[in-house]
Parts: sequence; structure tokens; C-alpha cells
Amino acid sequence: MNANAAAAFAALGDPTRQLILERLARRQMSVQDLAAGLPVSRPAVSQHLKVLKGAGLVRDEQQGTRRVYRLETRGVEAMRAYLDRFWDRALAAFKAAAEEDRE
Repeated sequence: MNANAAAAFAALGDPTRQLILERLARRQMSVQDLAAGLPVSRPAVSQHLKVLKGAGLVRDEQQGTRRVYRLETRGVEAMRAYLDRFWDRALAAFKAAAEEDRE
């Protein structure tokens, strides 16, 4: 596993970070918007975002007086590429088993 995918999976080991990522997958949001409805404070959300950003899963930009976060697709793609290797192997094994049954 490459370092980017490993960091991303590690960052998602926390349920609050999973919720944050799911919310950002729907639309970009500020820390205040993200904190609304979560069982943690705004400072805690900021700390979770710092971890997600360090893992390459989110990015931010300044918009006026607030910082807006959005999903970083390259980080998610690294995780998917890692998982796709297992799926490709499973499909190849299924194909081989199906071809053996035909013989």
C-alpha cells in the first residue's frame, strides 16, 4: 500500500472523520457548517479536518473571512486504487473458477 492510501485509511479510523468526509462528499462546507449537527465542538472539527487534510482527503480555500473545505478526489482515488487491486484479484479468481467448471 502506498503512503497516501495508508494515511487516508488511518485517518478514517475515527467515526467523526468519516462523518465529516461523507458530508464533504455531498458539498463543500465551512467548519461552522460541518460542526452543525455533529457531536463535537468547532475546534474539534478543525482538528479532525487537519488530520483529513494531512491524509490528502480534503483541501481548503479561503473564501472571504471563512475557510471552506471540500473533498480531495486524488486522496479518495488512491484509496480506491488500493482496494481495486483486491477486487481485480477476486474477479480473476472467479473467472478462473468459472472456466474450470466449463471444462
